[in-house]
This record gives sequence, C-alpha cells and structure tokens, in this order.
Amino acid sequence: MKNVNIIKKNHEFQKIISMKTYKNSKSFVVYYRNKDDGFLKYGISVGKKIGNAVLRNYIKRVVRTIVFSLLEKYKQKKLDIIVIVKNKFLGLDYNENYKQLDNILLSL
Repeated sequence: MKNVNIIKKNHEFQKIISMKTYKNSKSFVVYYRNKDDGFLKYGISVGKKIGNAVLRNYIKRVVRTIVFSLLEKYKQKKLDIIVIVKNKFLGLDYNENYKQLDNILLSL
C-alpha cells in the first residue's frame, strides 16, 4: 500500500519552508503549514554536515519510526510538516529525541 503521508517533492519542501513558520528544539527544526483539509503529511531532511550517506539514512530511518509512532496520536491535525534533523540528534538517545519531537508536535 502506498504511503500518502510522506512529502517527497522538492517544490513541496520549499513551499512549506518558505512560509517560515517553525518550532525548534535541540535535535529538530520543524517547519509547518496549516491547511484546511486532509491529514498530517510529513517530510524528513538530514543535512550533509551530519555525516556520510550511511549515517544520514540511518538517522532518517530512526526519525521515520518516531514520526510513524506519533502519527496515530496527531493524525487529526491538518498540517504539512518538514522535520529537519540537527547535529545534537546523535548525542541524545531515542527516548529523548522522541520526547522532543512529541513536544514540538503537541505545540503546533
């Protein structure tokens, strides 16, 4: 089954980021855009400064599992979000990163 909750296109990323509405924490910057209909859609971005491709893909998999577990809780929110991972992500464990992203999504 195709996952329709993921934002993949560059122009969609740029449209959300250009709105310049965001929340941040130690590990994440979350850009968001409110919309009138639909459901929560998300995109994940990990910059090249964090590490090589293997490490970046690992981080994306971890963040994807965090977002997927939070998706059930926040599925009623009508938002498009872009999760940008910071360098501090690697210094914290899974539970701390989970709590940070949960707090950000709760405040939206």
